Amino acid sequence: MKFQVDRDTFADAVSWTAKSLPARPSVPVLAGARLSVDEGKLTISGFDYEISTRVTVDVTGESAGTALVSGKLLAEIVKALPNKPVDFVVDGPHAELTCGSARFTLPTMPLEDYPSLPQMPEAIGTIDADEFAKAVAQTAVAAGKDETLPTMTGVQVEMSGGGIGMLATDRYRMAIRDSSWEPGDSSVSVTVLVPAKALADTARTFGSFSGPVTIAVPTGTEGAPGMIGFIAGGRQTTSRVLDGQLPPLRSLLATSYATTLRVKTSELIEVARRVALVGDRNSPIRLSFDEDGLVVEAGGAEDAKASEAMDCTLEGDAGKIAFNPTYLLDGLSAVDAPYTAFKMNELGKPVVMTGQPAPEDEESDTNHDAYLYMLQPLRWDA
Repeated sequence: MKFQVDRDTFADAVSWTAKSLPARPSVPVLAGARLSVDEGKLTISGFDYEISTRVTVDVTGESAGTALVSGKLLAEIVKALPNKPVDFVVDGPHAELTCGSARFTLPTMPLEDYPSLPQMPEAIGTIDADEFAKAVAQTAVAAGKDETLPTMTGVQVEMSGGGIGMLATDRYRMAIRDSSWEPGDSSVSVTVLVPAKALADTARTFGSFSGPVTIAVPTGTEGAPGMIGFIAGGRQTTSRVLDGQLPPLRSLLATSYATTLRVKTSELIEVARRVALVGDRNSPIRLSFDEDGLVVEAGGAEDAKASEAMDCTLEGDAGKIAFNPTYLLDGLSAVDAPYTAFKMNELGKPVVMTGQPAPEDEESDTNHDAYLYMLQPLRWDA
């Protein structure tokens, strides 16, 4: 096997594949990147039984063939090469890579031990790449990281003829994002729970592409699909899905709220970060609000304290609430709107955060119901 390829194109493709390869593979060949050349195309793929990746690029001077080499080592080498065409030749148990005067020899890995990559399932619809990336980022932030509760580590993707919804929770907070998409069939109704890390990694990559992201799941089988696939920009990836589903999160949302506090998002982020400097990672940030404004406070060890006042718009009763600083800042960043509305019915109960384009005129926000971040307050300790 041999081919010549543009250095930047090769580096980008190899790097993307290498990111999904396991750091500690269960068998050595799973650390390999599979390179296959045929009819002027090079396909680079990786697989660890949970996530598969494939990317195809154009090459010249090719001789068809397949080889398996260490993916992470190849990525490091190609990234360090000079900006010149790369020649790649496989001869027996070794692969030789040449770029200008740089020359590397790599051992190949046994192809016969490498597992067969899963086939891409059937496409069921498409979503704009930027919308896909934003929706995943806004929901994955609320997914749990405790592997003893695997269901909570996923983002639930609900696909129907009316739209696509993404939901996540770690029990202390939850996020819901509803988006429009183009289903292949208006009668489609599929719900899958995708590992949040795998979905977020895919969305970050595909979000940089223009055009749609194709979503694919197996059809014609009983029960929930065992995998989900995504295709965009000459790249495709599949991921296993988690067993089970999240609790009915939407049922936790009220139809109306007695109190709504509206603040400028960027200002509250800056204020919260400043006052949090006196506390440790889990010291609560306290918000006290009335018709005169909002006061943000925090306290730490050895009587260290901080407070700062800022403007707000309040509908309803004055009150006090406290939040985990990381969870609060995650929510404010995910809202991604000029203003954030904190909606509540009873102090001490979960608070819903939504984005708005202005401190008032709620009806003008076309994304008002598109994204919701619900956060459980902490006990107020003055």
